Amino acid sequence: MDINFPYGVGQNGRTATTDYSEHVRDMIRQVLFTSPGERVNRPTFGSGLNQLVFEPNSPELAATIQFLVKGALQEWLSDVIEVIDLQATAEDSTLKVQLTYREIATQSTQEALFQRSF
Repeated sequence: MDINFPYGVGQNGRTATTDYSEHVRDMIRQVLFTSPGERVNRPTFGSGLNQLVFEPNSPELAATIQFLVKGALQEWLSDVIEVIDLQATAEDSTLKVQLTYREIATQSTQEALFQRSF
């Protein structure tokens, strides 16, 4: 079992835990929605995705988001996941990232939708 994100206390009064697949999904969420410079000891950690939410929606923005996200995931999680497909869109004040990835440890393919509204 792995520690759940965000950190919390479980019903038993101990640190909340989660299974491996959910832990990987939590790590992806952290990379996507952390801005570079936000973590003191890892100033390059994150994708910068939050900074693009209010940019005018266009094919260029979608390409930029895909490039940033894929690069950040490869830099920070390449030993955990392999990105198979990535679709990113910005609609009004909502960012959506549809990700298909393979967990390297289990070789299972997962699909997940990550979204954040601002």
